[in-house]
Amino acid sequence: QVQLVESGGGLVQAGGSLRLSCSASGRTFSSYVMGWFRQAPGKEREFVAAIRWSGGSTSYADSVKGRFTISRDNAKNMVFLQSNSLKPEDTAVYYCVADRGYGSTATGWGNLKYDYWGQGTQVTVSS
Repeated sequence: QVQLVESGGGLVQAGGSLRLSCSASGRTFSSYVMGWFRQAPGKEREFVAAIRWSGGSTSYADSVKGRFTISRDNAKNMVFLQSNSLKPEDTAVYYCVADRGYGSTATGWGNLKYDYWGQGTQVTVSS
C-alpha cells in the first residue's frame, strides 16, 4: 500500500524559508512522477511542482518558479520542496502526490490525475 507522509510545514514570516519533506513507501517509485500541490482556504487546489523520480526532470507552477525547488533522495525514498522567499499568498495545505505518469512529459505534470496523495502539511506565511 502506497503511503506518502509530509512533514516540515509551519509558521514563517514573509521572506523566510521552509523545507517540506515527503516520505514515500509501499512500492518502487523509480518511474513515478512525484509532486506537490497546495490548497488555500476558499481556493481550488493548485499544482506547485513535480519531478520524475528517474532522471530528475522537473516542472514548476509560474507562481513559484525561482523561489521553490523540488528534489528527491532516491536512497531514502524522499521528495523535498525547498521554499524560499515565501509570501503570504503561499499559505496553504501542501500535499505530496505520486503518479506513474505513463507517457507524460514535464509540461503535462500539472494536469495529471495523481493516483496517490498524502494527508498534507500546513504552511502559514505571516506578513
